[in-house]
Amino acid sequence: MEYVIYSLIAYLLGSIPSGLIIGKTFYNTDIREHGSGNLGGTNTFRVLGIKAGLVVTIADILKGTLAAALPFLMGADVVTLVIGIFAVIGHMYPVFAGFKGGKAVATSGGVILGVNPVIFLVLLITFFVVLYLSKYVSLSSMMCGIVGIIATLIVQDYLLTVVISLFTVFVIYRHRSNIKRIINKTEPKITWM
Repeated sequence: MEYVIYSLIAYLLGSIPSGLIIGKTFYNTDIREHGSGNLGGTNTFRVLGIKAGLVVTIADILKGTLAAALPFLMGADVVTLVIGIFAVIGHMYPVFAGFKGGKAVATSGGVILGVNPVIFLVLLITFFVVLYLSKYVSLSSMMCGIVGIIATLIVQDYLLTVVISLFTVFVIYRHRSNIKRIINKTEPKITWM
C-alpha cells in the first residue's frame, strides 16, 4: 500500500507544470503556445529567457528530488528509485496540464540527485561539456543518459543502472523529433555558450 501512496504523491509532484506556472504568473505567457510547445526548461529558456529557464529547470529538478526523498524522509519502507519513476512520468504526462509535459530530463536528474548526488554531478558535468562542444541541448540530454548508465555500471549500482536506463529510454523517446532534426542539421543550436 505504501508503494501506491508514494507513487501517487510522486506522480502528482511530477505533474506540477513549472513552465506553465512561471510563464502565466510572471510573463502572462502560455509557453505551450510558443517555441516547441514543450513545458520543460529548454523551451522556457527559449521563450521566456534565462531567468525563467533557470527557475523552471531548478523547479523540475527539485520535483524529482523531493519525490525520491519523500519516502526516506517519512521513514517508509519503499525503494525510493521506484517512487522517483512516477515523478518522471508525471512530468512527461502531467494531470494538471492535459497530460502534455516536458521531456523528462530535469526531473530524471532530480531523482538521481535524491539518491546519488555524485552520479548527478557526473551527469551535470557531462551535460555542460557536450553542450559546449555540440551546442545541442537535446544531444546533451541524451548523452547524460548514456554516461549515467556507464557510471552506474562502474560503481556497480545495478538498481540505479536499471532506473537510469529507463530514464534514458524516456528521454530518447521524447526527443525523437530532435534526433531527426540533428540528423538533418535543422536542430536549433544554443547561441549563448
